[in-house]
Amino acid sequence: MQTTQTQPKTNPARIFSSTTLLFSAALLLGLLLSTGIAHAVRLKDLASVKGVRNNQLVGYGIVVGLNGTGDGNKAAFTGQSLNNMLNNLGVKVDPEATKVKNIASVMVTATLPPFSKVGQSLDVTISSVGDATSLQGGTLLVTPLKGLDNNVYAMAQGPISTGGGPDGRPAARQTNHLTVARISNGASVEREVPMTFANKKCITISLSAPDFTTISLMKTAIDTYLGGPYATARDGASVDVAVPPKYRAQEIALLAALENIEINPEQRAKVVLNERTGTVVMGANVTINQMALSHGNLSLQVKPPPPPGVQVNSPADPIRVGQKVVTLQPGVTLGEVVRALNSVGVAPRELIAIFQAIKAAGALQAELEII
Repeated sequence: MQTTQTQPKTNPARIFSSTTLLFSAALLLGLLLSTGIAHAVRLKDLASVKGVRNNQLVGYGIVVGLNGTGDGNKAAFTGQSLNNMLNNLGVKVDPEATKVKNIASVMVTATLPPFSKVGQSLDVTISSVGDATSLQGGTLLVTPLKGLDNNVYAMAQGPISTGGGPDGRPAARQTNHLTVARISNGASVEREVPMTFANKKCITISLSAPDFTTISLMKTAIDTYLGGPYATARDGASVDVAVPPKYRAQEIALLAALENIEINPEQRAKVVLNERTGTVVMGANVTINQMALSHGNLSLQVKPPPPPGVQVNSPADPIRVGQKVVTLQPGVTLGEVVRALNSVGVAPRELIAIFQAIKAAGALQAELEII
């Protein structure tokens, strides 16, 4: 006798319940993190020193050694570049005889970090500018990399890498981008960007996210550490710090001390919604004003409680029959609204639509960002 096994059927309600449970757990974790005690943050994680920044480099080069995947006849500048290079090397050729498909014109970019010294190495990115179909297996010829001042700051050369490729099977799917490649440590610094803090009388520190409250806290913390009124808030993003006498000729030690000062930065009330994944992330201080909202069979009311002795509507009120009613008081946090809506089975994507409507009505006291 053969026994027939029955495959268990998937319960849609159980799937929905699990999804809502996971969403609620992730949201609750975000609420706990955002509404908990504020932790101090180092100044180096909030701000930067004026003048200490990266510099962008760019250059035009040629990749050789391609297996017939280079630029075609439509990219005339590639053949012209090859002719110019050969002429500079003392090789005289006929321009009509240099139409080959194993070379490609590329733009080479790199980032020059602050305080880079001559001889240090940089990573470079190579991007095709012609109609080449692949840069895989090619070699970049020596390419000068220039800054915005048109000076050469690095030289790049070497075999390029396009990343992972197909696994060798005929129908393998190509997952990497074959017209963009990289060379690790493929450029050598040839010129330094002058930057020194020696004998400076004033140092400017700028916040990454300007905020008047945070800049005031930063000024107070710096003055407290240095033991005097050495910091001056220029605006909502910058603080000028006068170098104290005991730190003269020791400006680097001063910067090392300042960047480790800890403050409690002010946080903006903000809600971020991701419609593709149904994710909601909110910060602290997000509150809801008085409002009334109807969404499908859901009724959300944020209103003050009735005065003593005033009778509220009975449950048999036609407006409330068949609806899920959630009533909260003004000033309630968005986290409490979310917990109340989850308790009546509101789905994550419905929450996003509700938040958008609340913001449009002007009742959500926070910045709403949709990604």
